[in-house]
Amino acid sequence: MTDISSLCVFCGSKVGTSPAYEAAARRLGDMMVERGIRLVYGGGRIGLMGIVADTVFAGGGEVIGVIPEFLENLEVGNTDVTELIVTDSMHSRKHKMFELSDGFVSLPGGLGTLDETFEILTWKQLQVHAKPVVVMNVDGYWASFAQLIEDTINGGFAHPKVRDLLSIVDGPEQVFAALASAPAPDREVLTSHL
Repeated sequence: MTDISSLCVFCGSKVGTSPAYEAAARRLGDMMVERGIRLVYGGGRIGLMGIVADTVFAGGGEVIGVIPEFLENLEVGNTDVTELIVTDSMHSRKHKMFELSDGFVSLPGGLGTLDETFEILTWKQLQVHAKPVVVMNVDGYWASFAQLIEDTINGGFAHPKVRDLLSIVDGPEQVFAALASAPAPDREVLTSHL
């Protein structure tokens, strides 16, 4: 596992119903600053994404926001960042975030966060990358997601080693150990059904 100097965080453009979500976002931001890890995120100034970005930036850390032009035009882009990259589409946004990051952490979020998390896992399954992916199951938010992955295995649509494509942790205190110990993806998750 390579050292993490740049971490992509996927999370909601809302704060959600549990105060634990916001607390986890702030704590993750603080821990990134303590470790000198650059934040790459979706470029917004609202919700959990704004909280993580504001925490890292206020702590003196580097923050790279990546936002598609149509969202920037809706004035949700965060200008209080080190750099705000404006892309032409959601697809190019995700690709740019991928290019700039050594690993990925998903906090609670909506459909966009689910999309980003599934896509980065799919790319890992397809051997496009071997970067660690950590899902922060704050207040059990990602329990259904974990069960869905199990259902794909039990239903015969995925190899059991897809479990190793991600680490599921309860909170920010476990994120960096999970990033450091993430195994490389086994080629069998790709080839077992070809």
